[in-house]
This record gives sequence, structure tokens and C-alpha cells, in this order.
Amino acid sequence: MLDLSTQLNEAIATGEQRLSADAAVLAKVTQMAGDFAVNLTIAALLFAATMLAAKWAASATRRLLSRTRAFRHDPTVLSFAVQVVRVVVIIIGMIAVLQRLGVQTTSIIAVLGAASLAVGLALQGTLSNVAAGVMLLVLRPYRVGDVVNLAGNIGSVQRLDLFTTQLSNGNNVKIVVPNSKVLGDVILNLSGQKTRRIEIMFGVGYGDNLNTARQTLEAAATAHPKVLPDPAAWAGVTALRDSSVEISLHAWVLSEDHFQTQADLFQAGKEALDAAGIDLPYPHQVAVPWEGADTETAATDKA
Repeated sequence: MLDLSTQLNEAIATGEQRLSADAAVLAKVTQMAGDFAVNLTIAALLFAATMLAAKWAASATRRLLSRTRAFRHDPTVLSFAVQVVRVVVIIIGMIAVLQRLGVQTTSIIAVLGAASLAVGLALQGTLSNVAAGVMLLVLRPYRVGDVVNLAGNIGSVQRLDLFTTQLSNGNNVKIVVPNSKVLGDVILNLSGQKTRRIEIMFGVGYGDNLNTARQTLEAAATAHPKVLPDPAAWAGVTALRDSSVEISLHAWVLSEDHFQTQADLFQAGKEALDAAGIDLPYPHQVAVPWEGADTETAATDKA
């Protein structure tokens, strides 16, 4: 009877110990879940605050730099600086979020250091675009609003980002060119100078008076209101073609007037030469019979 009582007491004690251990584990799990939920909530709030702070910092930077004389008339640098500030704020905020989730900053730095080579190789093109964007910002081969020719694409510069340059051509088509391709190729800034020269080639007949043709073209160009008086319009013989004499017409205009004035001078030059009675030759097709043509025709008629 005594042994039975002792065993019963030992069983009860063992059960109480197990219940205590289970309660402790449950309490520990509950505490960890609660801490994780709190940290996750705070991390979510930090993330939302980071995005708001990045937006506010970008807006504040834009307002502040807009008041500075060096940035006021240069939207290219202004947009670039605003993007840099926004990215920096987001990076700082994300580090704070990771720290709140239990990731140590030293661990992040160690991981980034170990993976720097792999990341650099994987993002080689992207990083080259960023480096090229910085060089374009320093060298200033063009600015927002300039008309440029990048990799064979002609358009007005709308935006210079960290990675790309955005253009809009004459048909209002959006063109995006990677900065590395821009920096590694020839850049033609068509509006980089205040004035541009128009060069148009006309072909006149060999039997026409060349001095009259030159004077006629010069007069037609000088009469145009957009053609600048200095340097004066010039026309001269520049080539002797197979069926015509080439006369080049040069006229200087403001860069923004180049396209329309060139179209006007094409029409004005043609009409002026017609009025002066000067011939504008064009290619003709001449049928040359071959030796067996008569024999073949005779055979066809006989049949």
C-alpha cells in the first residue's frame, strides 16, 4: 500500500514538472511571437516612414536647390541631385528596418563585402550606366531641352536619370537610351550652339549660266526673314556631276529656326531657279537596243 502511494506521488510530481516545462515553453513561444509581432509592426511603420521621408526629402531638396542660382536654370542637375537624395534616404531607412527585424548592421556589411564581386559582375551593365550618368552630369555634353543625336536617335532631351537618358523625337515618341551607350558613342548636340548653318545642294544644267544660278540662290536665301545677315548667304560650285553641276547654298540661322528655314529654302531655291529659266536636271532612262533585237523582232513577226 505504501509503495502504491509512493508511485502515485512520484507520478503526480512528474506530471507537475512536465506541465511546468510545457507552460514555460508556451510562455517563451508566446513571448517570442509577441516580440516578433511588435518588431514586425515597428519595421512596417519604419518602412512606411522611410518612403514618406524619401518623398519629403526629395521635395525639400528640389525646393531648396530651385532657389539656388546654379540649379535654377539647369533641370538636369536638379533632377539628378533629387534622385540621389531620395535613394540615400531609402537606403538608410532600409538599414533601420533590417536592424529592427534583428539583422545586425555588421552582418549586412559583411554580406555586402563578401557578395560585392558577384553583385558587381551581375550588375556590370547597370553600374556602368550609373557611372556614365555621373560623367554626363560632370561633362555636360547636353542639358534638358537640347536637341541631340544619340546613337542615331534625334530628339529633345526630356530627362537625365541615373541609368538612362530620355528623349522625345519630332513624332512625340519616347526614346530611352542607356547612359553607357550614350557616353560610349558620338554625341551630336544639334542645339548646343546659338546658330547653325544650312547647307543645300542644287544641281543645274551644264549649259546654264552658273553665275546667274549662284546669284539667284543667294538672293532667295537673303530674302528669307530667318536667315541671318552675318555671315551672309553664300552659293558656289562644289562638284561636277555626271549630268549636272552641283551648286551648294549656305545660310546661317538660329538653331531653333534650322528645320523650318531649311524646308523654306529648298522650295524658294527651286522656285527662284525656275523663274530664272535655269534647268534642274533629273535622271533619265534611255532604251539602248542590243545587236540581236532586230533579228528577234523579225522572227516574232514571221511567226
